[in-house]
Amino acid sequence: MMKFQRSIVINLVLLQCLAILVASQSFDFFYFVQQWPGSYCDTKQSCCYPTTGKPAADFGIHGLWPNYQDGSYPSNCDPDSPFNPSEISDLKGSMQRSWPTLACPSSDGQQFWSHEWEKHGTCSESVLDQHAYFKSALGLKQKVNLLQALRSSGITPGGSYSLRSIKDAITEAAGYTPWIECNKDSSGNYQLYQIYQCVDTSGSKLIECPVFPKGACSSEIEFPSF
Repeated sequence: MMKFQRSIVINLVLLQCLAILVASQSFDFFYFVQQWPGSYCDTKQSCCYPTTGKPAADFGIHGLWPNYQDGSYPSNCDPDSPFNPSEISDLKGSMQRSWPTLACPSSDGQQFWSHEWEKHGTCSESVLDQHAYFKSALGLKQKVNLLQALRSSGITPGGSYSLRSIKDAITEAAGYTPWIECNKDSSGNYQLYQIYQCVDTSGSKLIECPVFPKGACSSEIEFPSF
């Protein structure tokens, strides 16, 4: 009887581990999302600079998010894999520059990175461990300089531009069509908030997006200064 009960317990544990593994393997592509700090801060809720100081006036990483082709996405796939700062200690300087937090109250970014890993990163563990996940996102940012791509098309912070011109500028630089997310400033005007690019399941190669998120923008949007 004891052997039988032990066998049941072992099988249940194995099934639980298998379920976590399947969840972590099951996705079709990544969204690589970068946000414009001027638009994050130019809202009614405002923002707080990180404890390291005001970030550069550049697009910052928001996350690398596993997604399904039907538009849904997995999340919080492995509760037994918490964020471990020591795993990315060699990346910390790059993270603070390229993946800064603007949430209030001010912090050093670790809470933001922890959220991104535990909600999204754990769902790609079969491909990317914790260090590789953050390193991949940093590498993707280097593939296309979004701010330079926009400037090359005459799109600079402090003005208003057509949504089409912004998409076209990034498509020309990246070779693939992005998705633009807008938010609203304190006066209710739509502004350029986040840029989504799609990435293959290795986390290294830009691809055409199988599906775009849903959201509203006007045909003309603001690109606020920061």
